[in-house]
Amino acid sequence: MCGIVGLFLKNEALRTRLGSLFAPMLVEMSGRGPDSAGFAVFREDAGGRAKASVFDPDGAMDWPALIADLRTAIDGAADFQHLATHTLIEAACAPAELRQALDRLAPALRIMSTGGSLEIYKEIGAPADVVDRFAVAQMAGSHMIGHTRMATESAVTTEGAHPFNTGEDLCLVHNGSLSNHHALRRRLERDGGITFQTENDSEVAAGYFAHHLAAGATLGEALEAGLSDLDGFYTFAVGTRDGFAVLRDPIACKPAVLAECDDWVAMASEFRALANLPGVDNARVWEPKPGVVYHWTQA
Repeated sequence: MCGIVGLFLKNEALRTRLGSLFAPMLVEMSGRGPDSAGFAVFREDAGGRAKASVFDPDGAMDWPALIADLRTAIDGAADFQHLATHTLIEAACAPAELRQALDRLAPALRIMSTGGSLEIYKEIGAPADVVDRFAVAQMAGSHMIGHTRMATESAVTTEGAHPFNTGEDLCLVHNGSLSNHHALRRRLERDGGITFQTENDSEVAAGYFAHHLAAGATLGEALEAGLSDLDGFYTFAVGTRDGFAVLRDPIACKPAVLAECDDWVAMASEFRALANLPGVDNARVWEPKPGVVYHWTQA
């Protein structure tokens, strides 16, 4: 049992309030996932620069030295800033080049996300503590997705918390369990060249969708393909640079609720996480249908 939430702002005037609207949603799902929590935030693009959110499990990284080496490796500017236990690196190169350089220069680092607008932060501990540690309420952006975890299939670790990112500016949170993720992992490693950092089945699902997007599929098409290829029970919330999507498996035994008004679209495992959003009293509220892709993009 885990809790997932997502908030996609249609009204650009609300973007400075994204974190303050999202933080209570995530905390409200604490009862469904008390051991760790995480979130993905999509901010404005970094002016053509790539971003990587990374975690140093040993706490021994010489960051100035790494950035100096990185500048040489990419032949461009790079800098960093710490946010609680994570570090955000920005560099004047493509996201794939930044990931490759970090893999080569600092293989001990755990790369939580790469992209132009995506940042992922996650940690063990109560969701309220994670929200406070990363100052979520102060964050601005266009959309966020988050997850509170009750670990069932793997250890309680920072790396095992959600969300997961395996493609540029794509991330996923998942409530449920996949039954064929080991075979799917081997196929994606062999045919897609995707590298996984954990044993979590949700990371495999993220890799599956990233593989389809890299092959030219739209997010909706990738999710539709998942209905045939992903065995198990699940509710997915997926974020991309300009989009947000929700999908439940054809049986739909995991709870989910969607709400939409003129200003925003939101989803959660339970309605109580949406109850304090502005305008929710006038929003359309419904339970997403089994096996139906719900998808929104920036205008």
